[in-house]
Amino acid sequence: MTMESQLPDAPSTERNRQPILEHLQRLLVNSRHLLEIGSGTGQHAVYFAPRLPRVTWQTSERLQNLHEVQAWLNYSPADNLPAPVALDVTGNWPSLRVDTVFTSNTLHIMPATAVEVFFARLKNVLQPGGQLIVYGPVKIAGEYIGPSNADFDCWLKEQDSLRGIRDLEWLDQLAAVEGLVRTENNDLPAHNQLLVWQLAG
Repeated sequence: MTMESQLPDAPSTERNRQPILEHLQRLLVNSRHLLEIGSGTGQHAVYFAPRLPRVTWQTSERLQNLHEVQAWLNYSPADNLPAPVALDVTGNWPSLRVDTVFTSNTLHIMPATAVEVFFARLKNVLQPGGQLIVYGPVKIAGEYIGPSNADFDCWLKEQDSLRGIRDLEWLDQLAAVEGLVRTENNDLPAHNQLLVWQLAG
C-alpha cells in the first residue's frame, strides 16, 4: 500500500482539477494571496499551488477536518502552501486580507443560511477590487443544467434537507448586497460552473 493510497481521497478533484486550473491560470494573473474556503481533503490545493507559483494559496477547513488538509500538504508540500487555518463559515474567520477567495463544491453542501453568512463575511477578508471564484453546480432561471444535476440535488436533500443546488440568481442577489458583481459564468465538464464575482474597488 502506497502512502498516497492512505491519504483522504475525493475522487472528483482528479476529474475536475485540470479544467478549473485552466481558468485559474487566467483569472489569477494579478493575484498574490488567495484564500480557499472549504479545502476538503486539500487535493485541489496541492495540485493548483505548484502550478500557480506566484500565488500564496491559503487553505482552510473546519477545525475537525484540518488534519485531512494537513496530511496532503505534508505529502505534497509547496513553498506557496502555508499551513491550513481553521475556518467555519458561520463561526470565526481568520484575520486575513486576500485578493481572491476560491471555493469548490461547498455552496450546495452548506445550509442556505450558511451561504448567506458566507457572502456577508467576504468583505472581512477580501480586499477592495478582489474576486470571488466559485466552482460547482447551480440552477439558472430555476432550471438544472443537465438531468444529472437534478438527480444530484435529490440525493443531496435526502442526505440533509438543508442542502441543495443553489439558484444563480439568488447567489447574485446575495453578492450584490455585499458590493460584488458577477463578471463571469463559465461552463465546465459534468454540468458544473466556474463563477466569478468582483468586489467594488
